[in-house]
Amino acid sequence: MATKQRSQMFKRLPKGETGGVQLLLIHNVEHLGKQGDIIEVKPGFALNYLLPQGLATVATDHHKRMVEKHREKLRAIELEKLSSYRKQANELAAQSITIEANANDEGHLYGSVGPHEIVDALKGAGFTLATDQIRLDGPLKELGLYTVKVHLHSEVDASVKVWVVPTVTGDESSAS
Repeated sequence: MATKQRSQMFKRLPKGETGGVQLLLIHNVEHLGKQGDIIEVKPGFALNYLLPQGLATVATDHHKRMVEKHREKLRAIELEKLSSYRKQANELAAQSITIEANANDEGHLYGSVGPHEIVDALKGAGFTLATDQIRLDGPLKELGLYTVKVHLHSEVDASVKVWVVPTVTGDESSAS
């Protein structure tokens, strides 16, 4: 039954110039397009991801006219979002977080510091981010100061300073 419905739905989807499916983006989709753009994608991507997730809709003439009518409003909303992301990027740039980790005498960590630990530390500083927004070249495996890139929007990236310091145990502090 599901395959019959899917094949019927596929027949109703408008074909693009290269044989793909024409869709109208409802939300910005990274590496694909912005809200209001008409895109052409493969049928599987449309049916399995964009349409069920509510990221796009069928590009009918009616939908195209509605987007043209509301394009200015969409631009204003997008500019407002961009300004809030830029404000958050400036706040993150002023931030410096400290993460304690177990390390040996040479400064090599026994484990590593990854995006999850950075997100947790930023959450303690009042920022709510997802781990996939943290862009690391690899896990941090030594003590020191790192500049970590935070991806907030397709047009906005921020940098945050991350100090990786050795964990202070009760025994070491009493020996001083």
